Amino acid sequence: MPWLELRIDTDRDAAPRWEKALLKAGALSVTLQDNADQPIFEPALGETPLWQATRVTGLFDSEVDTAKLERQMQLPVDAFWQWQLLEDKDWEREWMKDFHPIPVAEHFWICPSWITPPEPDAVNLLLDPGLAFGTGTHPTTFMCLEWLSRQTLAGRTCIDYGCGSGILGIGALLLGATSVLGVDIDPQALIATQDNAQRNGLLPEQFPVVFPKACPPTPVDVLLANILAGPLVELAPELTPRVKPGGLLCLSGILHSQAQAVVDAYSAAFDFAPWCTRDEWVCLSATKR
Repeated sequence: MPWLELRIDTDRDAAPRWEKALLKAGALSVTLQDNADQPIFEPALGETPLWQATRVTGLFDSEVDTAKLERQMQLPVDAFWQWQLLEDKDWEREWMKDFHPIPVAEHFWICPSWITPPEPDAVNLLLDPGLAFGTGTHPTTFMCLEWLSRQTLAGRTCIDYGCGSGILGIGALLLGATSVLGVDIDPQALIATQDNAQRNGLLPEQFPVVFPKACPPTPVDVLLANILAGPLVELAPELTPRVKPGGLLCLSGILHSQAQAVVDAYSAAFDFAPWCTRDEWVCLSATKR
C-alpha cells in the first residue's frame, strides 16, 4: 500500500524538536537528512552532528488524518513543510537495480550475486551485502581490494577486522589466502559475512567470524581494517600484536586530513608504504618490523 511522508525543512537547532514531535504524532519512522549538500564525513567521538539545513521526514500510514495531525503538531508558518505520497515498492529490488559488476583489477571483479559475471573465468567475488556495509563501490573498500590484488596471498592467514559484508576477507581468500578470521561488533555483519562466504563456495572453516572480545591473540600474515580513523587510532594497541613480524597491515576508512594521525598510532611497529588516495579518502598499507 502507499504511504505518506511529512517533510519539514528546518535548521540544525530545531531538527531534534521536530523529530520528537513526529514520533509523538505517531510516525512509523523519522529520518534526518542534509538539505543543502553539506557533507559530514566523520563525527568526533560522542558527537552526533546535524546539517545546518536539515530535512526531517516522518513516515505515516496513508489513511492518517493529515489535518488533525497538522493541528496537533502546530506546524510552523516560518518553515517549509509538505505532504508527499510515497509509492509502495519492493525497495530491496529497487536497490538491486543500481548494483552492477565492478572491475577491481585485471581478471578480478565484484559481482552482484544475482547477475552473471561478465568474465566467467576471472576471480569473481559474488556479493549480496544485505544490511551490512561493503559493496566495493565506496573508495575505502575499493582501494583495499586493489591493494589485495597486488599482494601474494597464497598460503597466508588474514584477519578482516570490521568485516561488514565480508567483502575484503572473501577477496583475500579468492586471491589465495589460506584462511581469514572475520571480526565485527554487529551481529548482522557476521551473518552477512557467512552468507557471502558460502555464496562464493568457501567453507565455514576458511572464514570463521567472531565478536572482537573473542578474537584470538594469534598473529596473522595480513590484517585488514576498513573502519574509520578514530577507531583505528584507538585500536592500534590491540591490532598491532595481531600481525606477525614481516606481516602486512592495510587500513582504510580514513580521510586525507586524518591519515597522519593513523600513521603515527602504528609507526612504532610498522613501516608505511606511500599512501593510496581516491577522492578525499586514503588507504594505508605497512609492513611490520
